[in-house]
Amino acid sequence: MGSLEEEKTTTGWAARDPSGVLSPYTYDLRSTGPEDVYVKVLFCGICHTDIHQAKNDLGMSHYPMVPGHEVVGEVLEVGSDVTKYRVGDRVGVGIVVGCCRNCGPCKSDLEQYCNKKIWNYNDVYTDGKPTQGGFAGEMVVDQKFVVKIPDGLELEQAAPLLCAGVTVYSPLVHFGLKQGGLRGGILGLGGVGHMGVKIAKAMGHHVTVISSSDKKRKEALEHLGADAYLVSSDENGMKEAADALDYIIDTVPVVHPLEPYLALLKLDGKLILTGVINAPLQFVSPMVMLGRKSITGSFIGSTKETEEMLEFCKDKGLTSEIEVVKMDYINKALERLEKNDVRYRFVVDVAGSKLD
Repeated sequence: MGSLEEEKTTTGWAARDPSGVLSPYTYDLRSTGPEDVYVKVLFCGICHTDIHQAKNDLGMSHYPMVPGHEVVGEVLEVGSDVTKYRVGDRVGVGIVVGCCRNCGPCKSDLEQYCNKKIWNYNDVYTDGKPTQGGFAGEMVVDQKFVVKIPDGLELEQAAPLLCAGVTVYSPLVHFGLKQGGLRGGILGLGGVGHMGVKIAKAMGHHVTVISSSDKKRKEALEHLGADAYLVSSDENGMKEAADALDYIIDTVPVVHPLEPYLALLKLDGKLILTGVINAPLQFVSPMVMLGRKSITGSFIGSTKETEEMLEFCKDKGLTSEIEVVKMDYINKALERLEKNDVRYRFVVDVAGSKLD
């Protein structure tokens, strides 16, 4: 085993400017320490956030940038103080790779809400080096932000769970919506939305998919197992469904009206925002006041929640619906994702790709 203190070089696919086009990029991995895990990347899911970051949609991108935050791999080396992992373990890495460890959220195992969290790419690590993501051959990650992939989960299937899966699981658990018998809505049937249907159904909920068109009706009802399907532009259908849902997980990552969906909620119902949107959303206050309804948000999940979610998916036999591609297809995959032309998540076969 080589020294973990030695810097390592890897090759990833990086955006160089706001065009968002990715191309091969060789760089040094940050210096590693006693609590770090050196991971060979095997698969990495593609999330809508990767497009936002690569194209500087949020106005805070730094280049060159290697995206990818649904990372699944194999442990190659571990630091001297690593206790959770061994060489050869199957592991996952999500979007957060650092935090202050001292604030309220950190002490509550909710490090994703730490104001000093460190993103796994497009950020700067504690040593001053830029962080780079999972569209690359290897990563070095602090053991606190690594999760073990349970035996019985296929690695390529597990990748989207590290973002899309926990993004739904976390708010359902936190807001007390895990018990059976609830009536839930999933707004938007993409990468996060399709896992929302599966997880909510596995919790025993009656699930309504809400979409902008009728084209996904058959797949939602017959393939994913949803109980009902609403088209948001169908005024009569939306009226008939008013005051029916305990919650809605809103996964839509673009500007959209909130009032039509608030009308679907029961008294004390919750509209939970999970999509990253770079413009204000609007609603009139009586839509909330007259039903004591809540508009809230949730951001991915903690390491602890991710581990719980992976075990839940294993126990319930849940998998993600994916299309596996090689790295040389990445730019085409990003184009298709922008058009919602994927069922329902792209996963890059990193280890099986020629990176340079």
